[in-house]
Amino acid sequence: MSQADSTMEGHATGLTVGPAFSIPTKKLAMWLFIIADTMTFAACLVAYGFLRNGSADWPRPFHSITNVALMTLILLTSSLTMLIGLRSARAGDKAGAFRWTMITAVLGILFALLHVREWLGLIHEGMTLFKNPWGNGLFGASFFSITGLHLCHVTGGVIALLAVGVRYRGGRYNADDIEVLGLYWHFVDLVWMFVVPLVYLLNLAH
Repeated sequence: MSQADSTMEGHATGLTVGPAFSIPTKKLAMWLFIIADTMTFAACLVAYGFLRNGSADWPRPFHSITNVALMTLILLTSSLTMLIGLRSARAGDKAGAFRWTMITAVLGILFALLHVREWLGLIHEGMTLFKNPWGNGLFGASFFSITGLHLCHVTGGVIALLAVGVRYRGGRYNADDIEVLGLYWHFVDLVWMFVVPLVYLLNLAH
């Protein structure tokens, strides 16, 4: 065999090793889901912006940012605990990773409870999907739709945290599964950073 043939064979063999930038299937699937879900939230927020700007009597029912600030603090803290959990999993500290994953789930539950309490308060004041005592009735539909969609993601994330955490402790999942779940949880937190100024801060009462 000539040197040229050997070189070509070596190159051909090298091509079968695999793509240099390949990523695990589960992580790729999560990134594709996040991209698709980003467009969903973006469409909802853009539609909300058009409704708000086109309405002269758009309600401003929020008199304080205390509750939303507390909810935001809880969600941001949960991102930190998720990162600590992933770091523990990468270090082989299974007990620590499980503990921090469960703490993240508890913070998610606290966020959901505060959100439901806020909804109940607004409903008690007379706000529904199609009417409210302050102005344009579309506010209720847009508010409940956007925050409800986000709350569904938080609820789904909490369920996933509990399921993945328990299975990770049992040895059925590994650090890669914690990482994939972390991507989803950070995405949910990031979406909230857009919801707060558009839906809450711009609607503070004068």
